[in-house]
Amino acid sequence: MSEPIITASPEETEAAAERLGACLGRGDLVLVVGELGAGKTTFVRGLARGMGVGGQVMSPTFQLVRVYPGPVPLAHVDLYRLGPGAELDDLDLDELLDAGAVAVEWGDRLPGSEGAVRVMIESVDECRRRLAVDGGSSRWSS
Repeated sequence: MSEPIITASPEETEAAAERLGACLGRGDLVLVVGELGAGKTTFVRGLARGMGVGGQVMSPTFQLVRVYPGPVPLAHVDLYRLGPGAELDDLDLDELLDAGAVAVEWGDRLPGSEGAVRVMIESVDECRRRLAVDGGSSRWSS
């Protein structure tokens, strides 16, 4: 696990994620975990920018999956509304990974995701967030 980074604003959270996004490619899976309102969508917005992905990144809570075009497309998945035992096969995760990179909010709800980059986002206070990445490139934290 890399050394955690403390960010003091949504812009700093996006900038940290942008560095990780620049390292992502087709077949990469990023699991983003944090409490409600921690900044998971903000983080994914930065990932998308780092990947050169176009479009306005919004939470896919009510759609489950949004796919954004780019040099490497980014599928943005939100598992918040899926209850325990929900059928995750309907996500077609393998197909999404074949087409590009995948970022999953509430990624702790996705079983069997060996080899994924895991991002933990914790609220330190109202403005600051602690970001810890396990499995990502060490280049993201420099």
